[in-house]
Amino acid sequence: MLLYLHIPYCDSKCHYCSFNSYVDKFDTRTAYMEALQTQLKYELKRFDVKRQSIESVFIGGGTPSTVHPKLYAPLFAQIAPHLSTGAEITTEANPNSASEVWLKGMKVLGVNRVSFGVQSFDTDKLKALGRAHTSDQAKASIIAARNLGFEHISLDLIYNYKGDTRALLLSDITQAFSLSIDHISAYELTIEDGTKFSATPELRQENETLAFFVADEITKRGFAHYEISNFGQYQSTHNKGYWELKDYMGVGAGAVGFLTDTRFYPQAGIEDYIADPTKVSTEKLSTDELLTERIFLGLRSTIGIDSALFPDSMRQKANLLLAEGKLILKENIFYNPNYFLSDELALFILG
Repeated sequence: MLLYLHIPYCDSKCHYCSFNSYVDKFDTRTAYMEALQTQLKYELKRFDVKRQSIESVFIGGGTPSTVHPKLYAPLFAQIAPHLSTGAEITTEANPNSASEVWLKGMKVLGVNRVSFGVQSFDTDKLKALGRAHTSDQAKASIIAARNLGFEHISLDLIYNYKGDTRALLLSDITQAFSLSIDHISAYELTIEDGTKFSATPELRQENETLAFFVADEITKRGFAHYEISNFGQYQSTHNKGYWELKDYMGVGAGAVGFLTDTRFYPQAGIEDYIADPTKVSTEKLSTDELLTERIFLGLRSTIGIDSALFPDSMRQKANLLLAEGKLILKENIFYNPNYFLSDELALFILG
């Protein structure tokens, strides 16, 4: 079982960001972190944690590094009795707010993996994306994390922003690998409604070859491509748990939880959430909907799809793709050798 904690505070709103985050509600942080404790207590009972331990924790946002470690301490005390041995505990962090003091405080609490929102080491691109940090800050924060002894360090990169070239992306990748990291998440820029970029959709360039270029440059440096956007010498337990459709608690405003066949949605507004952190709406998924999720998730990652899950009609389509070399079958598991075709393959099987 997994645990996700959502921190909805940000120093600034990136131009592409559609996540549930706020730049003007910092006065609510203490009350919000107390509300997380209330919901967590509720979820621990709902998910019957006595039966299964928590194998990974992920603190995301928003920007977790905008909240002082002392406000996290009660949450970690709640979680500690339920953690499996060697549990992966990740926090996201932005270089401008992840000071050495903050990083040290989180490590003392038990965090053993940090994922830095770097996005690029190019000054002009960082400004264009609305990032609040500099290239030097990104490098300094990663070096500080390594010096403090974090076991695993990841960073995010974005590609296919207008003007991205092979030379720029190669520079980003080269600089990333000059640091002591063991994981990279490389995301193609998407422009969603409600973001600053939604008024200028042309800022996303259509260049499919850059996706393959980025993947090739990362993998040839020794990182396995284990999901369409994720590469690593170390493969995140939490990431893989989502793709395997494991149960996960979603704690925080706008978080999402999943148990067996049901999704849980806490309130998204910070004030509403603080007022009633256990008010959670639900969505029950049908057998067909769960199978659809397994197909999409399995084809975009090393998880694959158990052939026994396919009804005859889908199995026949999967066999056609197998004959064309678009799928691989090993020990009755279908795998996709080209993640960038995953959606098309899934739609063909499901169609």
